[in-house]
Amino acid sequence: MSRARHKGGRRWVKWIFLGPLLLVLLLQLYFFLQICWWSRFNPSMTSFMSAQLGALRATNPNAALEQKWMPYGAISANLKRAVIASEDANFAEHDGVDWVALEKAYARNNTRHRVVGGGSTITQQLAKNLFLSGSRNYLRKGQEMVIAFMLETVMSKQRILEIYLNVVEFGRGVFGAEAAARHYFGVPAASLNAAQAAKLAVMLPNPRFYDRHRDTNYLARRTSLIVNRMNSAELP
Repeated sequence: MSRARHKGGRRWVKWIFLGPLLLVLLLQLYFFLQICWWSRFNPSMTSFMSAQLGALRATNPNAALEQKWMPYGAISANLKRAVIASEDANFAEHDGVDWVALEKAYARNNTRHRVVGGGSTITQQLAKNLFLSGSRNYLRKGQEMVIAFMLETVMSKQRILEIYLNVVEFGRGVFGAEAAARHYFGVPAASLNAAQAAKLAVMLPNPRFYDRHRDTNYLARRTSLIVNRMNSAELP
């Protein structure tokens, strides 16, 4: 009886350690299979979009997101270049993570004793938008990097950029290039000129703020800088 109890106790101890590991592996498998599906089919809703819709409906039960999917070729090259120039200059070259930018962000976070920026690539931002929360901590950052490597393994750079431009937040309840182009400028995403595209790209780090403050000096200066950098941006 005592020996059986001892074996049973060891079995429970084993599962205490192996259970969480198994759950983590199953979660990674879910992410990978979902990415495989999205490599061919367009996502209709992301984790981030769902969270924002829930927040909007907390005050307005009839709230809806502004979003319309557009294929890669129907999005202005100006916007593609502007987003790469502003968010991820090495997008065409890295494997999902820009290690130099990540090192600089880590040093900046240590200086301020909190996570103020993550040095995220476009691929990492897409990983966060598709699956994760907006919280800032190193555990979420690690998961973001794992998903980014999955994205780069399964998808082409062009597909990653296509999905990103269709699901990224551009304002309060405004997601994707087509909705943003019409929300701010009254034109389709295919017709965005260089200045319009650069302004949208500059808004990305804090889109809800710039939706309310569209004419700040910083926005104007940064937009001008991105316009000058756009020609050097390499498109996939």
